[in-house]
Amino acid sequence: MPPQTVDRAIDYVKRSQNADGGFMYMIQGGESAFPRSAAAVTALYSVGIYKGPEIAKGLDYLMQFMPSGDATRHEYYFYGQYYAAQAMWQAGGQRFRRWYPAARDELVGRQHEDGSWQDPVGNECAAAMALVVLQMPNNYLPIFQR
Repeated sequence: MPPQTVDRAIDYVKRSQNADGGFMYMIQGGESAFPRSAAAVTALYSVGIYKGPEIAKGLDYLMQFMPSGDATRHEYYFYGQYYAAQAMWQAGGQRFRRWYPAARDELVGRQHEDGSWQDPVGNECAAAMALVVLQMPNNYLPIFQR
């Protein structure tokens, strides 16, 4: 991929950040939302941006949505947890140590007796995302190994 394509993508994500630290869906305007903000922070990490105002403000925004057992507070729940766990994993330190146990407990609390998870987006997707989050501290997936 040409470097200028990556640079344009980075610029787009950065310009999508609102003053509250969250990210809007389109640059033309809009509110911040937890799931897309988690994905945006993870996208910045994925292209090698590990520090800077966008990361700091984005992580602060995400911390407002610390899992608390109230898993019905936003749409695209599993999508948000999947990307937030990655963002907190990359941030490391205290952020991950606070985030992960809360996310783990909330996900386990949502799990059905048969081991499944349910979500309007799709049960298979919910299970896959939950399982990726739950295994993260074990370093099983190469992409999350430190």
